Amino acid sequence: MKTKSIFSSRNLPMYVTICLFFLMFGLGAVSFKGFFSLQNFLNLFIDNAYLIIIGVGMTFVIISGGIDLSVGSVLALSTMLASSLLEKSHMDPILVIPIVLLVGISLGLFMGFLIQKFDLPPFIITLAGLYLARGLCYVISLDTIGITNAFWQKAAQSQINIGDSFISPSVVIALVVFFGGIFISRNTKFGRTVFAIGGNEQSALLMGLPVARTKIWLYGFSGFCSSLAGIVFTFYTQSGYALNGKGMEMDAIAAVVIGGTLLTGGVGSMVGTLFGVFIFGTIQLLIAFQGTLNSWWTRIAIGFLVFVFCFLQRVFETRKVAKEAPEPSAKAGAKAAEA
Repeated sequence: MKTKSIFSSRNLPMYVTICLFFLMFGLGAVSFKGFFSLQNFLNLFIDNAYLIIIGVGMTFVIISGGIDLSVGSVLALSTMLASSLLEKSHMDPILVIPIVLLVGISLGLFMGFLIQKFDLPPFIITLAGLYLARGLCYVISLDTIGITNAFWQKAAQSQINIGDSFISPSVVIALVVFFGGIFISRNTKFGRTVFAIGGNEQSALLMGLPVARTKIWLYGFSGFCSSLAGIVFTFYTQSGYALNGKGMEMDAIAAVVIGGTLLTGGVGSMVGTLFGVFIFGTIQLLIAFQGTLNSWWTRIAIGFLVFVFCFLQRVFETRKVAKEAPEPSAKAGAKAAEA
């Protein structure tokens, strides 16, 4: 049963993503000296830890058939809130972290409540959340707030050695969230309900699944991932800025789609999203090693890949529907001929 699910045709886009990543990384190894190294691979985790975290939350949302456009703004709000509490209020980091996470979760739950209770489009509600969170950033401060807190500085500069290479504490946080996402999606009622909602919400209701509660907490979980990503982002930048994360919601959606998650819902995986983020990071590495291309070529390449993977998703879905369509019986054919 498990073997069948792993090699199911619905996972083909994910396999394409994985193969594309190894092809691109291999191309870089052949084309540029020093590209193929353990540290270069680990840099994909270090430089994109916050995007992996956001991607986990976004994967759940898109699997359910929804969308969350507020993630980049919630990340920015989290950086501003954390830096303000640390530097202006001189609050202990032990209190700052749960406060920031609670704000992200609360905003997510509020959006989820509006979407579920009043049957409002997730696109519109999360777009409103995007503007709300971004506006709150400017209420806190119009300027960049540098973080000089000793704990934050230590977390930002610490390294975990792996042989001659290293990773940052942010990578550990991202991996915990990633494997937590895998566990939740595969081994909990919440995860199974998310897939059921994305597959057919009415069927999920008829099965007695807690659809309403799950949809609300789904956006709460996305808010948690976004605020946690904001904390990780401050380790990376050591500051809070109102324009942090601008356009990051599109990066997260692109990574999830390239990872094989269907925009129509019901199909998706955390592994696919991880490799979607890797592809994003590998394109940036290839451009950096090449040296003459503008960084905006990353956007062009990602946009092209999103087009390709949306097309592949449509092809796979069409083939699936064609295979599942019942063939007319000989008797039905005879009746049709008589008519």
